[in-house]
Amino acid sequence: MELHVVAIDKPDDMNVVVGQAHFVKTVEDLHEALAGVSPHLRFGVAFCEASGPRLVRSSGNDDRLVELARRNALAVGAGHSFFVFVEDGYPVNFLNTLKQVPEVCGIFCATANPVEIIVAETDLGRGIAGVIDGSPPVGVETSTDVADRKALLRTIGYKL
Repeated sequence: MELHVVAIDKPDDMNVVVGQAHFVKTVEDLHEALAGVSPHLRFGVAFCEASGPRLVRSSGNDDRLVELARRNALAVGAGHSFFVFVEDGYPVNFLNTLKQVPEVCGIFCATANPVEIIVAETDLGRGIAGVIDGSPPVGVETSTDVADRKALLRTIGYKL
């Protein structure tokens, strides 16, 4: 087995969701789930088939995001992995919707941070072994940090 690290290529402020699913209709079902979340959400989805023609399948409502999803799916190349890139929305607003798609086996990450995918490769193929999501902590929050966190959540509308 060989391990590879593949950096997700995306703009700094863009969110990406990386997961694993199990069936060719995953692309259509993820598209429908995301389209039902908000008429303003822009997204691109790509899914790596693990058998048959073994193509990167893609869909979305924004050509630039679809291309970004395709490019990253191909770079990782792990069977049954999927990649969702979004703008004008946040994963907190649709992550449970994605988890409810019957083909979805699990989610590796949902983030706007820099992301690296740890890919394991064997004679059979490639799989996602793990995800590096952002940077390590530099300390523990102080009471001022707690107050700032709570103020931010209220400012952006997530807490009353």
